[in-house]
Amino acid sequence: MRALLLALSLFIMGASFPVLAQAQETDDMGEVSDPMEGLNRGIFKVNDALDRALLEPVARGYRTMTPEGVRTGVRNFLRNLRSPINFANQLLQGDFTGAGEQLLRTTVNTVFGIGLFDVADSMGLKYEQEDFGQTLATWGVGDGPYIVAPILGPTNARDLTGIAVDTYADPIRLWLENTDRSHWYYTRVAANTIDAREELLDVISDLRKNSIDYYAAVRSTYAQRRAAMIRDEGYDANNAPDIP
Repeated sequence: MRALLLALSLFIMGASFPVLAQAQETDDMGEVSDPMEGLNRGIFKVNDALDRALLEPVARGYRTMTPEGVRTGVRNFLRNLRSPINFANQLLQGDFTGAGEQLLRTTVNTVFGIGLFDVADSMGLKYEQEDFGQTLATWGVGDGPYIVAPILGPTNARDLTGIAVDTYADPIRLWLENTDRSHWYYTRVAANTIDAREELLDVISDLRKNSIDYYAAVRSTYAQRRAAMIRDEGYDANNAPDIP
């Protein structure tokens, strides 16, 4: 069980192997570079079966049994816990204004929102998720080849490296594990996983129903989402362009 939760933590917060820095992110036509497509499709099928059998039912049960206000509070709490990672990456990207806003947002929500209410949003301090994959992109590192990792799902060489750095440098994880409270870290991982899957229930269901090639649809959606995040643009998968 611990191994499964650790693997899920890679999906939500991190760990993996180094990047092939010289790999190119796209071909001349702007398509996602997928040189391991055969292998990726095989892993994708296994991941999809695991999702249908475990993650999706749990996420649907969570949505059915938990009021929306409670789910929003949980999401706000989990986002607050991620603030140190967001803050550090904004500093590394040279986005000092964003880092300052992130620090202020976290302070406001912790003090006045007790970590559960997004008080800062009404002040114009919007949530921005930053990660080391985005940081590497701002430093000029290309995506590298598209990868479907077992359990973790769609990523690329650069972002997989970013996940690893974010996970191992996460100060909350380090504190919990160094104070014999690692069970709380895995509880957090499980909560993050369920929350993220619940948020994507409708998007993934739509992709499954309406895509001619579900694998290609997920690959395209992932690439669009990451590109938007790197540009610090909002991304709504429900309004994404048509994909195969």
